[in-house]
Amino acid sequence: MCGIAGFIDLKGARTAQENERIARAMGDSIRHRGPDEGAVWGNPQVGVWLAHRRLSIVELSQAGSQPMATPDGRAHIVYNGEIYNAAELRPELEAAGYRFRGHSDTEVLLYGCHHWGVERTLSRLIGFFAFAYWDEAERSLTLVCDRLGKKPLYFCNGARSFLFGSELRPLMLHPDCPREVDRSSVAGYLRTHYIAAPDSILAGVEKVAPGEMVVFRPDRGELRRRPYWDLLEVAQRGIAAGWSGSAEEAVDAAESLISEATRVRLVSDVPLGAFLSGGIDSSTVVAMMRRHATGQVRTFSIGYTEAEYDEAPQARAVAEHLGTDHTELILEPADALAAIPSLPTMFDEPFGDMSQIPTYLVSRLARQHVKVALGGDGGDELFAGYNRHVAAGGLLGRLNAMPRGARLALSKALRLLPPDRWQALLSPLPDRTRPRAVGEKIHKLANLLAAHEQQQYRSLISQWADPASVVIDGPERPGLIDDQALRERFPDLVAYMRLLDIATWLPGDVLTKVDRASMAVSLEARAPLLDHRLVEFSFRIPSSLHLREGQGKWLLRKVLERSVPRHLWDRPKTGFGVPMDRWLRGPLREWAEALLSPESLRATGLLRPEPVQQLWQRHLAGRANAQYQLWPVLMLLAWLEQWRGQTATARPLCAAA
Repeated sequence: MCGIAGFIDLKGARTAQENERIARAMGDSIRHRGPDEGAVWGNPQVGVWLAHRRLSIVELSQAGSQPMATPDGRAHIVYNGEIYNAAELRPELEAAGYRFRGHSDTEVLLYGCHHWGVERTLSRLIGFFAFAYWDEAERSLTLVCDRLGKKPLYFCNGARSFLFGSELRPLMLHPDCPREVDRSSVAGYLRTHYIAAPDSILAGVEKVAPGEMVVFRPDRGELRRRPYWDLLEVAQRGIAAGWSGSAEEAVDAAESLISEATRVRLVSDVPLGAFLSGGIDSSTVVAMMRRHATGQVRTFSIGYTEAEYDEAPQARAVAEHLGTDHTELILEPADALAAIPSLPTMFDEPFGDMSQIPTYLVSRLARQHVKVALGGDGGDELFAGYNRHVAAGGLLGRLNAMPRGARLALSKALRLLPPDRWQALLSPLPDRTRPRAVGEKIHKLANLLAAHEQQQYRSLISQWADPASVVIDGPERPGLIDDQALRERFPDLVAYMRLLDIATWLPGDVLTKVDRASMAVSLEARAPLLDHRLVEFSFRIPSSLHLREGQGKWLLRKVLERSVPRHLWDRPKTGFGVPMDRWLRGPLREWAEALLSPESLRATGLLRPEPVQQLWQRHLAGRANAQYQLWPVLMLLAWLEQWRGQTATARPLCAAA
């Protein structure tokens, strides 16, 4: 795991010394992603500069150093990630005449691209990665993001320079980086609390999308983007192929694939461990680690003083059953307070998922003991674990069959009581039958009833239902969730929602959160459940095997049952929750009040103060739990405050409307 950055000086406006200094500064700005080593390479005649920061995981010697070049000097690479099948590909390259200096996967990737070409090499890789490959002979720079978007890569195709980097901050150190906030990106962010690829917070800066290649030829001024792995095609092929075996055979196949995906992710020359929440996904990964690890497995979890959010006892019970060396941390509000000032820098652009805080803190805990940690990311998306999947497989289908007038009448009736009244009314119900934040969920159901079927996914994932009412001159860009033809291609509602989750929510929210939080402490995070072979398998499985007995993740449940007794992990889904509603009314109130003041909001020239202030006052009075709407706004404002004037040459980050 590493950090990469670089640029091409298209106009030759700076000296080689100036360009080398800029390249080093860009690399040093992401030192946290690679604290072990840093270097740059440049071709002053062409104006190409590559910077690399190394987090040494495999091949700790200088034989793994980057930027790395082929012996003939034709190709150069800076790479971030892990290729798990590098050892299987290496003999073919050795037979073709390549001589290896060490056992790093970087050499395999570089020689593969040199020998087979970039696209053919990508089709053979198992792993996660983002890299920049410069071909001297072709005079081309190729940027690549892995199939599911685990590793980030930004770029800017400007008139004077072409820039790229693992994060936004190295680009912002370059004098040619644009500085104006993209208002449409802000509107999309308020809806989803993340900024989805290919957009970024800055107008003119883009992200390489999951499964995409971006090829830039400076001599021609030509930029081409194309997918080398298409999730929609993969999903369609899987659904068309179907599953001809029995349910038990599907469980066997899932277990075999998860076991193998976990085994290959144990390759490391440094200590590794695992995040363990005690839920189905992380428990499954840890159970598979115990199957393949040669020594004791280290596990890490966090809990809360608020019992409603505390999963530490369940994690501890699973750890005891599996015999791991377990470490836990119980969070206090003070821990969140201490972490918040660093979030705008850590997450590099506005990011509004509150679980960023515990993800960072558990990563920091793990990094005190290991350099690599495996997690359960992807289990919900691949195996239908979210409440919306369960609803799509049952309640939502029945509601959609109702006459439109009846749906609207029921929606209106559910809105007669505000969320806090619903919460109080249903509080006598047992915890196992009453979801957390049940009042908010009832109002979400009301929104679903009022929405047309094509807009139901949008309704489910929306934080602000109407971002245009908040963002000044910020129309939303249409995205995949607005593609009406997609719903026709995927008539199965559960498969359709899983597809959208994997294409949008997973890279935009989950993987961004884990990447930034883990990299902030120089920890490599690996996700066995996001092996692309498992993704392909998951779409072959019919929804009737993903959802059974009113529950999602039936396959994972059956796999886990073979290693861990059900009573240790079978409980209502909670997620990586944070009691932010209480914290905003308590220890975080003063900090939030300052950011959300009408004066502060007006000063941005970006947001209308009235709707934000109205919601904030309702939240303070306890008339609404508005944490999911307010936190993204707070993170946006904190980001603007942190990054405004970040360099001496910086222009205003937000132009006046």
